[in-house]
Amino acid sequence: MDLWNNEIVSHALSAKRGDRMTYISGLEDLIELKKRHPEYRMILHSDRGSVYASKAYNELLPMYGITRSMSRAGTPTDNAAMEAINGWIKAELFMDLHVTGEEPVERQIDDYILFFNEQRPAYSLNYLTPTQYRESCVARAAV
Repeated sequence: MDLWNNEIVSHALSAKRGDRMTYISGLEDLIELKKRHPEYRMILHSDRGSVYASKAYNELLPMYGITRSMSRAGTPTDNAAMEAINGWIKAELFMDLHVTGEEPVERQIDDYILFFNEQRPAYSLNYLTPTQYRESCVARAAV
């Protein structure tokens, strides 16, 4: 999630808890975004999970100009934004959007992220969606 406008920029799912490929897939999406926008200053913040702390994972970040940031050990409050978005997704998917399980979970998550980024206004963004907020700032900067 981009903490500037709360836009979800990358995600990955796995049926297995702790699946290393989930982390790598999420990072690959972020790297592709960085390649399309080399001017973006990216800081990847994570907890201290074994994948995030691995040498291989962290050697990739500087190659693409991505700065690493890790929360302090045993301090989930350092990662409050991501903990909050995970909670919102669960609450809104199951309570507000009434997920039925008729569609694959991956599709439901993809649909939710599209909704979150492009249709769900945010109070903190003056009731714009994350996409609208980003586009309005780009338009103002171009003037």
